[in-house]
Amino acid sequence: MQPVVVRRLELAERARWDAFVRACPSATFFHLSAWQGLIENHQGHDTYFLLAERGSEIVGVLPLAEVRSRLFGHSLSSLPFCVYGGVASEDAEAIAALEMEAERIAQRLGVGHLEYRNVAPRHSDWPSQDLYVTFRKTLAADDEANMAAIPRKQRAMVRKGIKNGLIASRDADVNRFFSVYADNVRRHGTPAMSRRWFAALMDAFANDCEVMTVTTADGAPLSSVLSFFFRDEILPYYAGDLPAARDLAANDFKYWSLMCRALERDCKVFDYGRSKVGTGPYAFKKNWGFEPTPLAYEYRLFKRDSIPQNNPMNPKYRAFIALWQRLPLAVANRLGPMIVRNLG
Repeated sequence: MQPVVVRRLELAERARWDAFVRACPSATFFHLSAWQGLIENHQGHDTYFLLAERGSEIVGVLPLAEVRSRLFGHSLSSLPFCVYGGVASEDAEAIAALEMEAERIAQRLGVGHLEYRNVAPRHSDWPSQDLYVTFRKTLAADDEANMAAIPRKQRAMVRKGIKNGLIASRDADVNRFFSVYADNVRRHGTPAMSRRWFAALMDAFANDCEVMTVTTADGAPLSSVLSFFFRDEILPYYAGDLPAARDLAANDFKYWSLMCRALERDCKVFDYGRSKVGTGPYAFKKNWGFEPTPLAYEYRLFKRDSIPQNNPMNPKYRAFIALWQRLPLAVANRLGPMIVRNLG
C-alpha cells in the first residue's frame, strides 16, 4: 500500500476536493472548498486547507483557518464561521497524518490553541467543549406526515401562521434577509455579519444556498432564513425575525415552509443546526420534536490554560451585550463585521 502524503490544496484542485467531500460519509457542507475563498477574501484570515493523498487518490481533507485577534486570541481551527469541522476521512492513516500536520502548523504559527469542531469525538484525552449540541431529524416522505410528526403545541403554532395568511417565498438576493437578520441580532446584543458576507455565500454556493422570507399577505417582511443544501440535507443556517413575527407565528411558519421546501429539493434530513444548551433556540428546537446531539468540539492547548469562552453565555460579555442592544442599527451594522471576523 502506498504511503499517505499530506499537502495544501491548490486552486486548480478544488473540484477534486469537493468530489471527495460529497462522497465521504464523515464530511459536511463546511468541508467544501468554497469556504477557503470566503474566509480569506471576506474575513481576512489565512487558511490551510490540507488534503491527504495515497498515490493519486484523495483519502482525507482538513480545512483550517488562522484567526489572529487582540480581543479573542490567536487560534487555528476547523473551521471558523462553521459549526462542523475537523478531519473528513475514513482512513485511519490519513486522519493521523492530517492531524499531525495541523499540529505542526499550529506550533509554527504560535497559536494559543488548535480547535476541531467535530461532530463525533476523536480525542477523549483533549479538553472539550460541551456547550453546543446539534439537532437533526429524518423527514417523512410527504408534508402531511411531517405536519403530524410535529408535537401538538408546536403544530398549533404552525397552523396559526397558516391561518394568518402568511406567505413564504424565495429571494433572489439577501436584501430582505439582511434587514430582518441584522435587526434581530442587534436586539439580542450580538454583532451582525455584513450584507456582503451573505451575498458572497449565495454567489459561492449558487443553487446550494437559498434565502426564504416570510411576509404578511400584503408583503411586509416578518422572518427570514438563509439555508444550505448538501447531499440529501437542508441546513437552515442564518435566520432572523422582526418583533411583529412573534404574534403572527411567523417563525414557526417559516420552518414549516422550509420543511416543505426540503421535500421539493428531495432532502431527507432536516439539520436544525447548532444551539447552546439551555438557551431559547435550544428549547424551540426541542419543541419541534428534535432531539439534541452533543457536538465534540476538541482543543489542543498550546499557550492557554483553558478552553476559550468567546460566546454570549460568558458573564464577562454581559455589559457589552447590554451596550450593543442600545446602539442605533446603522452603527451596529457598520461595527459588527469588524468584531465578528475576530470571533470565528
